[in-house]
Formats: sequence, structure tokens, C-alpha cells
Amino acid sequence: MKIAVFDTHKFERPVFEELNQGFGHEITYFEPRLTVETAKLANGFSCVCLFTNDCVNASVLEKLKQEGVQLIALRSAGFNHVDIPAAVKLGLKVVRVPAYSPHAVAEHAVAMIMSLNRKICRASARVHDLNFSLDGLVGFDLFGKTVGIIGTGRIGSVMAKIMAGFGCRVLAFDQAPNPGLVEDLGVKYVSLDELYRLSDIITLHIPFTPAMKHLLNAAAFEKMKKGVMIINTGRGALIDAKDLIDALKRSQVGFAGLDVYEEEENVFFQDFSEKVLQDDVLARLMTFPNVLITAHQAFLTREALHNIVQTTLQNVRTFESGRPLLNEVKI
Repeated sequence: MKIAVFDTHKFERPVFEELNQGFGHEITYFEPRLTVETAKLANGFSCVCLFTNDCVNASVLEKLKQEGVQLIALRSAGFNHVDIPAAVKLGLKVVRVPAYSPHAVAEHAVAMIMSLNRKICRASARVHDLNFSLDGLVGFDLFGKTVGIIGTGRIGSVMAKIMAGFGCRVLAFDQAPNPGLVEDLGVKYVSLDELYRLSDIITLHIPFTPAMKHLLNAAAFEKMKKGVMIINTGRGALIDAKDLIDALKRSQVGFAGLDVYEEEENVFFQDFSEKVLQDDVLARLMTFPNVLITAHQAFLTREALHNIVQTTLQNVRTFESGRPLLNEVKI
């Protein structure tokens, strides 16, 4: 099939080129993100391949339909940036990559925990300034601490195993508990309020739905232990960033590790090093020494990229051959 890959990044293209040798699709790469204005680039393509920050609202979908697109192949697990009802109405199929490497995301979350706790960024910068003082670098043992995991799907389950390996007490919240985690690791499923109240570290691993918007807000932060550590490698909109700033100012939240941010589509995956950042909320978060922000890179491992591209190209082949789409996104 002829595939238009939007929002192409340098780290993706070599993987596409390598794996496509086994598929033979005709791929054209576009650096711009998909918008109403750039949708015309899809003219003549049967499939568009999209990333997390491409705009796929009803207007864009209508334009893609007009340009002859039949398939929208998401190279991501999340699909909240796509108007699925509008796609169904237009007869456009949407497929995704439901799982690529839960280890990649969970391990990044652990890296954020360790970096915040042991103040690795500050320590490294200090040593590079030839300041070898240890003042202000005191951390805490993870052993014996209580970690609350919200969402125990593929990623959350891996996270539970890792934290149990550190000797942590693991609490979890999920609408569909995993009995294996209880039996094998001693994970205890509790209510959200109990998880908030007891956890030293809270990490988010749930998909975004409208019901989950700003799950962590001012009311939730008040229920937590003073000085709690918050880690979010899920979706930015799970946290009310303004409420988080207030909780950080009052030391109610002691640390925050954010790989995602609610308004990230205007900033992440772009170079603003020679520009003025216009997002005041993000700029304020970046002023806190106890906040670690990465630009949605938790998924970024060689293994994950390979799996994402492999599944994406296979999704396209499956559509092309007329077989049932196992990874189709439906209402």
C-alpha cells in the first residue's frame, strides 16, 4: 500500500526502512504533523500513519476521506487524539499498536523515581561544575516504601514486579484486578482513597478516558501523604497541572516525574532551544528542582521502536489483504 507517514522523526525512519523490506509497502515520509492544512499531503495515499500528537478530529478525517485515504494506522497504543465516532461514520478504519514494550515504559518510570529520589540530575550538574559537596543530595531507601500503582495492565504489571523487586510494598487500583499479581507478588488491591492515603510513591499507568481527566487534582493531592512522589508516564491529562503546581509549592507533593503533559502537543518533539516557551504552566513546572520532565520518551527503546513499526506495517498488510483487523479501534 501507499503509506503517508506524518510527524516523522529521525529515530523512526531507519526502523521503517529496515522492516519494510519484508513488507514492500510504498512509504513516503512527511515531517509536518497532520492538521487540516497538511491533510492535502495525503492525496493519492491509501493509508496515513500517525503519531500521538497528530490532529485527527472530524474536520481532518473528512479531508483525509476526500483525499482517498482508507486506513489510519496509529503507531501508538493511545488513540484519544482520534475522533473514532467520526472515523466510523466516514467508513475509515483505524488500527493501533496495542502493546510494544511495557518494559520500556515501566523502566523509564523507575528511572524517574531513582533520579528524583537520589537527585541524579542535580548531582551530575554539580560535579560538572567541580562542586563535589553532598549537601542537599540526601535520598531515601526504596526498600520498605509503599508504592501505589494506578492501572495494572501490561505496563502497570511490569511496574509492580520491578517495585516488588526493590522490596517495596505494592498497592494497586484497577477496575479489573490481576489475580496473578496478588498471588505471585503479594500486591494488594485497594480503593483510590486508600492508595492515596498510604502510598509514598504513586505512579500512573492507565489509558486516558474522559472519566479519568484530572484524576489527580487538588482534592486527590490533599488525600495523599505529605511529600508524596508522583510519576506519570501514562497520559498528561490524568493530572491537573495547575493543581500539581500548587501542591508542589506547599510541599504536599514532594517530587513529580512527568513524561507526559496535558498540552504537550504544542511543545514535545520540537526544538524550542532558540525560542521563548509560551506555555506558562510548563515553564513554571520546570522551575521546581524536585520536578523531572522528559518529553514523552518512555517508549523510546530499540525494542519498542521495532515492535511499533513491525505491528504498524503488519496492520497495513492485514487491511490490504482483507483479513479481520485484530488491532482495529472501535467505538
